[in-house]
Amino acid sequence: MPQEMSLKRSIVKYRDQDFHNLEDDIVTEFPLTIHVNNEEFATMVCTPVNLEEMVAGFLASEGVIRLRDDINKLSIDEEKGFAYVELHHQNIMNQQMYSKRFIGSCCGKSRQFYFHNDVKTAKTSTVETTITAEQCISLMREMQESSHVFKGTGGVHNAAICTQEEMIVSRTDIGRHNALDKLYGHCLLNKIPVRDKILVFSGRISSEVLTKAAKIGVGIVLSKSAPTDLAIKLAEDLNITAVGFIRGSSFNVYSHPSRIVLK
Repeated sequence: MPQEMSLKRSIVKYRDQDFHNLEDDIVTEFPLTIHVNNEEFATMVCTPVNLEEMVAGFLASEGVIRLRDDINKLSIDEEKGFAYVELHHQNIMNQQMYSKRFIGSCCGKSRQFYFHNDVKTAKTSTVETTITAEQCISLMREMQESSHVFKGTGGVHNAAICTQEEMIVSRTDIGRHNALDKLYGHCLLNKIPVRDKILVFSGRISSEVLTKAAKIGVGIVLSKSAPTDLAIKLAEDLNITAVGFIRGSSFNVYSHPSRIVLK
């Protein structure tokens, strides 16, 4: 299994009305199959770094584990592309539940989840954290400037857990969910509390991304891109502040704007 996040490849580039032979940075992609308690659980296509974090974050996001101490052993076979997880408990939710659509309720409202386990793991935020408009812009700039892989390839998503003043940890992956799982796993394995933290993200805020943020437990999500209608509805129900289109010196606040202040 390759460890590099990107590889050099020979390409032909068309520029200035001519073809040019050169080398380009190409982001690495490969599958990782996760076995839980000796049974195949899922296969993920990802970028081959921070794999232990991604596996732990994915299992927490799926409701298989809740705490770091639920994991007895976690090992990665980098040669063959397998992750082996041994849990202290043997009871894993019926795997059919991971593909069943479910309608739940929140504070008297109807909200729609794609998967049954999302109802159990998505958290309604109760934080009173606030952040200034300039801090929103500064955190997005800091995250983007720190991603050398994105600068070199343009083919990855970036995500970071931050305080109002600075990034705590950032992760990169070809898959937006993987980048978020790596963050979740890092915080879980290192017992970093995230309730009062801020999630900064480079991609679109889809309903799945918003649900993932709710599982992680943050109350503010900052994105460089746009949200979807369902993501905004979920953000309203889950009491999460969703901020999108953070570009230059402007952005849009789509839900619970009281957490974004001028000074």
